[in-house]
Amino acid sequence: MRETMSGMMRRIGSRLALIGAAAALAVPARAQDATMTPIPTPAQANAIVLGTGPLPGATASESWYHQYGKDFARNVTIATLTPFLPDPAKASGAAVIVAPGGGFRSLSMENEGSEVARALAAHGVAAFLLKYRLVQTPAAMGDFEHSMAQMFAGAGRSRGRSVAPSLAPQLADSRAAFALVRKRAAQWHVDPGRIGMVGFSAGAMLTLQTALRETDAKPAVIGIIYGPLDPVTVPPDAPPMFVALAADDPLMGGRGMGLIQSWVAAKRPVEFHLYEQGGHGFGMYPKETTSTGWFDAFVRWLGMHGMVKPGS
Repeated sequence: MRETMSGMMRRIGSRLALIGAAAALAVPARAQDATMTPIPTPAQANAIVLGTGPLPGATASESWYHQYGKDFARNVTIATLTPFLPDPAKASGAAVIVAPGGGFRSLSMENEGSEVARALAAHGVAAFLLKYRLVQTPAAMGDFEHSMAQMFAGAGRSRGRSVAPSLAPQLADSRAAFALVRKRAAQWHVDPGRIGMVGFSAGAMLTLQTALRETDAKPAVIGIIYGPLDPVTVPPDAPPMFVALAADDPLMGGRGMGLIQSWVAAKRPVEFHLYEQGGHGFGMYPKETTSTGWFDAFVRWLGMHGMVKPGS
């Protein structure tokens, strides 16, 4: 059954109040400090500004903080794309755009961003870290923490009332990222027909919607890492999809596997890894669970679809 856009956004909205806790649920093997500590905004010298303009109505400027041993960005008002290019001797010609998560209110720039991109480049895949625009949050860190706590507390009361962004700015950023990679494909030694996308949590939502709703920006393959598994209407040209989720994920686990079934019913390629343990937001954190193996499985899957050179 085809779901209306408003219905989809209401459903996504009911999840977002919980998904914003992704970073707080990503507990590595050795416990890290959960305190949100403001840090100077990095120079990001290699970041390329995408032409999607400033976030409409934004009043708070981009700022960064440190939590659980990793760096996060919030109040992103200008979207950027940062290339992580492989050694030319190992390059496969394929590329993957990386979309971190954070409930559309922050971005896990290391655990679900630069660390993923570097690991892909090490396997010969050109990776591009997408810093997409976010929902505005209070500028002061204390107020930000308080607003997030209120959002989590009200999560159970949000049914039927969407707290989701329209995704219009984020989808525009995704489109612009694909357009830029294709425009500079020769410079970056990328095959324009082999550009995939992988996303985490909210970034997985963006990745999935890019595959379902975009035409010019349609990825060659997609990775959905601890994203929602609700059923969708799958277009006949939907890309091969890789999905990884932990069964004990407090946000996405135990909610059915409609997304997988939708892909299977549409006779589109799909691979699904359901890990016994791992929680939400495991990303590249080293953990004593088999969920840590998701990246190796993802690379092997990319190789099966011609995105990785044999032996890389």
